[in-house]
Amino acid sequence: MRTRASHDLHVQNVVEEDKANHLGVKGQCALSMALQHFHPITGFPPDILHDLFEDPDFDGQLCSLIDIEELPQKAVLKLVRSQSDASSIASDDTIILPHAMTPERTQRWPDVCPVPAFSYEVELILVEGNLNHERTGKTLKLSRGQKHDILETLASKMHSFKAYPSDKDISVVAEALVTTHPCLKEPGTQTGWYGWKNSLKFKMGNFRTKLSRAGYSEVAVNSGKRSRNNPDKQSPHTDIKRPKRAEVNFLPNFPKGEDGSSLERQRLQIVDEVIRTDKNLPLIAKLMQTTFSLRRKEVINDDLPVGEILERWPALKMESQICAEFHRITNINLKNHFYSELDRHVPRLQSLFRKKAARTGKVSEVLDQLFNTYDRQVIDVNVLRAAVLRALPTYLHEDDSGFQHIIKTCNESVEHVIYFICFIQMLSFWCMIAMILKCHFNRCCGILPEKVAVVLEGNTVVDFPTFSDAFVMLFALIYGLHLSYPKDLANTFDFIQKVLMALRFLYDAFSLCEHILTVDAM
Repeated sequence: MRTRASHDLHVQNVVEEDKANHLGVKGQCALSMALQHFHPITGFPPDILHDLFEDPDFDGQLCSLIDIEELPQKAVLKLVRSQSDASSIASDDTIILPHAMTPERTQRWPDVCPVPAFSYEVELILVEGNLNHERTGKTLKLSRGQKHDILETLASKMHSFKAYPSDKDISVVAEALVTTHPCLKEPGTQTGWYGWKNSLKFKMGNFRTKLSRAGYSEVAVNSGKRSRNNPDKQSPHTDIKRPKRAEVNFLPNFPKGEDGSSLERQRLQIVDEVIRTDKNLPLIAKLMQTTFSLRRKEVINDDLPVGEILERWPALKMESQICAEFHRITNINLKNHFYSELDRHVPRLQSLFRKKAARTGKVSEVLDQLFNTYDRQVIDVNVLRAAVLRALPTYLHEDDSGFQHIIKTCNESVEHVIYFICFIQMLSFWCMIAMILKCHFNRCCGILPEKVAVVLEGNTVVDFPTFSDAFVMLFALIYGLHLSYPKDLANTFDFIQKVLMALRFLYDAFSLCEHILTVDAM
């Protein structure tokens, strides 16, 4: 930036050489001529967003550039920001993707459903109707076109959150409608909105049909079922592919300007980049973002085996891309959200687990053994997280004996290897996901392992430093590969999904939380 000395030289240059300006300086400041203590460099705020360049007239010193014509040939420009302008500078760990695909949905179903604005005509009628209802109690009688406008607008709003709203979701929307506009209440009914609910249910079905014909992937995947013209196809109510675990972007369309062939070329580019020793991580992230729709098509529509998916998309074996894929699907930062919520719930969960361990019974014995091992460790946050996650299935009365197998390594006296195996059914075939914990003999509960990894169909996907890291990555892979939860650990994964990650449909989490808090009395 310009200093007092360089400014004085610029002023001298203008005066002596009779120039109109030099590097933006047109002459001596009038205030500095009248006030001895005043100088424009210290008296005025600096122009911190000015382009700077190395001025050969001043030994390569960086000087403010005002006129582009003052640049020498093949000059190098540098943009300098002040340290106080930190809000506009990306952090070191942030990768900016200029061509990133904008997700089709950015929000999950809200707790309080907003009623959208309708057409101008309908809004005028509703305002008058609400005033008249407040004075006389009379309801408003709509024309067919006005009711169609209301239903169409509400269906579009519901679809912006979810393509397949549940019966409860539609009930909430219908109730919100008559609460916002009391003149629309149905006289003679107990709720005042039951007819609106039925109308919305049919309208939502018609809305999906229109989208399906227009080629919208998330609903088109369920079209073409058995009909009068296609009697040999599947029943309309079998193998329905829809979000079941609060996915926000379940099956998006291809990005604009892209098709299957162009995305396939980018997929091959990802494969080439991943096998390189010096990986271009920003390029991999950009390509994985662009090809997200193709990947979801292969996972959801084509039902490819897990091994084939990982072979075609080797970047899904990278921890950063597992987290990114989870964010694309759910719009949630995986590790930040998981650990913040886990740490918030750990004190309460640990208290419940220790209370249960103090009682008698098989579950209490297992918990007592686990926390006795935990109390002998050097306590840190990773040990505490691992202890709570290992105790959760037992506390929920889930049998995880079929998922643990202890075998001895070559050095039998030193260490054991614990295999935490989850057999997960994905549509018509079985795959295996395993977490391998390598630990010393007195740590065989897996609270403080030396090595943890997630294994798919016998192939190690990625290694992790802690048990909790492997656990959350296993959860993310279940989402990314569209796997079902293992039957024997369904409550455990439900708790992670609905309580810790807040991935739930309306009212889902409350019954589960109630079960978690009352199961201790069983």
